[in-house]
Amino acid sequence: MDDASPRSNRPVARTGHGATIRWISGPVMRATVLPGAAFRLREAIRVGPQQLLGEVIRVQQDEIVAQVYEDTTGLRPGVTIEGSGELLGIAVGPHLLGDIFDGLLRPLRAMDAQGQALPHAQAARHVLPGPPAASALRMRFTPAVEVGATLAGGAVFGTVTRRDGHGRTQSALVPPLLAGRVAHIAAAGEVTVNEPLLQLVDAQQKTHDIALAHFWPVRTPRPVQARLPSDEPLITGQRILDSLFPVARGGKGAIPGGFGTGKTILLESLAKGCNADVIVYLGCGERGNEMAGVLEEFPTLEDPRTGRPLMERTVIIANTSNMPVAAREASIYCAATVAEYFRDQGLHVALMADSTSRWAEALREVSGRFGELPGEGGYPTYLASRLADFYERAAKVRTLAGAVGSVTLLGSISPPSGDFSEPVTSHTKRYVRSFWALDAKRAQARFYPAVNPLQSYSEDSLDMAVWWQDIYAGVTTARGRAASGENEWLELRRRVLTLLDEQATLERMARIIGKDALPARQRLALSCAELFNEAFLRQSAFSAVDRSASPQRQACMLRLLTHFIEQAQRAQEAGSTPEAIFALDIVRPLQRMGEEIGDAQLERFAALAQRIDTAFEALAAAAPPATAAA
Repeated sequence: MDDASPRSNRPVARTGHGATIRWISGPVMRATVLPGAAFRLREAIRVGPQQLLGEVIRVQQDEIVAQVYEDTTGLRPGVTIEGSGELLGIAVGPHLLGDIFDGLLRPLRAMDAQGQALPHAQAARHVLPGPPAASALRMRFTPAVEVGATLAGGAVFGTVTRRDGHGRTQSALVPPLLAGRVAHIAAAGEVTVNEPLLQLVDAQQKTHDIALAHFWPVRTPRPVQARLPSDEPLITGQRILDSLFPVARGGKGAIPGGFGTGKTILLESLAKGCNADVIVYLGCGERGNEMAGVLEEFPTLEDPRTGRPLMERTVIIANTSNMPVAAREASIYCAATVAEYFRDQGLHVALMADSTSRWAEALREVSGRFGELPGEGGYPTYLASRLADFYERAAKVRTLAGAVGSVTLLGSISPPSGDFSEPVTSHTKRYVRSFWALDAKRAQARFYPAVNPLQSYSEDSLDMAVWWQDIYAGVTTARGRAASGENEWLELRRRVLTLLDEQATLERMARIIGKDALPARQRLALSCAELFNEAFLRQSAFSAVDRSASPQRQACMLRLLTHFIEQAQRAQEAGSTPEAIFALDIVRPLQRMGEEIGDAQLERFAALAQRIDTAFEALAAAAPPATAAA
């Protein structure tokens, strides 16, 4: 896809390998193959004098059908198409980390010699993806192998860091499909990403020059030794997600929600607060103003774990709705390939795709231009298989080098009118294990994150139980009431979800007969559910303390609220009214504990638990003897 990729992996155009356009409609074209030429499916092509990037999607005897990933204005029948002989691919390497690209992985800030921004097609011919040009980006390389060593595909042959010494130390990888004996290895020093550093002699005695970056087809998953089961969650910092609906590290999650429910804001919060080593943030067909906010904000953010700029562990791929529609399809595969490359270094990667609905709409538009029969909702009949192909690239794996890495896929969905029965949402539910449904009513009430706990679910929760139990065993606050042998986190989670389900039923009754007409036990249940929503499920994205919560703090808060609810139920059974219980001065500190108690102040939760016990003892002592006896 990029003419500046390393020599041994670069798609090189073949002489006479071409075709001429005979029909074109938007990004779709039909072309007559020149005599003696032969194209293959998914081959990358260059179209016209501007060398626009495209891909062959159908081969029929002497005709090919292709889609172009750039603006096709001005193209006409008779224009020449040049084949590359290689599948559509990108150059992946350590230079990607910390930069911003378009949907075809070309740097958005590519500059010419005079400092002027290059047009996309021109930029793609002159620079390897990197800031501002690969030839100018120098990195510190340290070899890890010696001449004569035998290396398999995906092996580590050195380490590399940024020239300024900041950012993550990365591994230099042998391309997955190459193996052989080391004939030459560069000495330690400063290098460029496309400079040959390693010479491998394969079994056929052919020599391969290997640089820091190498070429890989975007639609082909990178090979691994084995896919591993995951027993630990990706910690997002959002309490409703981590404690109630966790996603496994290496798992798959979907975030559906109608317009204005906060999908983009939630994905941005996850990118800032999750415990992934690398973040790949893909803006796929979203509005330009939303991506402009991301591009402006991310470079200024600080990574809470290191104190360094957050961009040092982030790759942003921006493909907005005003860009060529066909490029959306390429962008989502480019992002998955980038994520797999960092996974192969033994890193844990989180890929945020915003949104898969825009990608599906691009498939629908291009499919219509092909003249294909539409399926449900006008989408192509292969929509489900394309979604499956994408989400199946999420996994926790043992890499070819023997390390353990993972790719966690989180995709937002924009169903029209918030209808979760539409095709993209319904098909996605078949392939993801965590479903975080955003609710318009919660969003309108300024409740963030607006995740509906009764529509959401996590199929990974049972697999995370042992991990969470270790977290609960390590914190010292008021203990839950889990029976002997039960997992405390599972028990508290079950009780909370039961309470929230009861709240929904009682609110429907209260709208008919009024809340005051409900029995005391039901009024108490409503008040306890409202407290839990306010104190635990709501988080302020603008608060330095509350925007993200560690697992330990979440465990303390969940225990404490459950302890309060148990005490409140006992007090109500002893005769205290719900109104008297929620008039206690301990209620306000519980509502504010997310804002006021940080991750470094967990000992304050134990003091708060003692205040709960003291408050209810005083309430019991103040109750009239007859009422207390009742």
